[in-house]
Amino acid sequence: MMIENRLLTVEETAQRLGLKPATIRRMIFQRRIDTVRPSVRAVRIPEAAIKKILEQGYRPAVPMQGKDTVS
Repeated sequence: MMIENRLLTVEETAQRLGLKPATIRRMIFQRRIDTVRPSVRAVRIPEAAIKKILEQGYRPAVPMQGKDTVS
C-alpha cells in the first residue's frame, strides 16, 4: 500500500476530519498528531498522520443531546 507524502495545512486537516482548526492545533500541542515544520511558523500535517488517526478509530466527540452550549 502506497502512503501519500502530501502535507496538509491545519485547515485542510480539520476539514478532512470534520473538526475545527482550533481542535487540530490543540491535538498538535498535545502531540496527538505528527507534524512537519517546513519553517518556524508553518505547520503541516502529513496525510499519513491523518490516515493513522482514522485507522486508530478516532471519532470526534458529539455534544450531548438536550444540553445547552455556551457560545
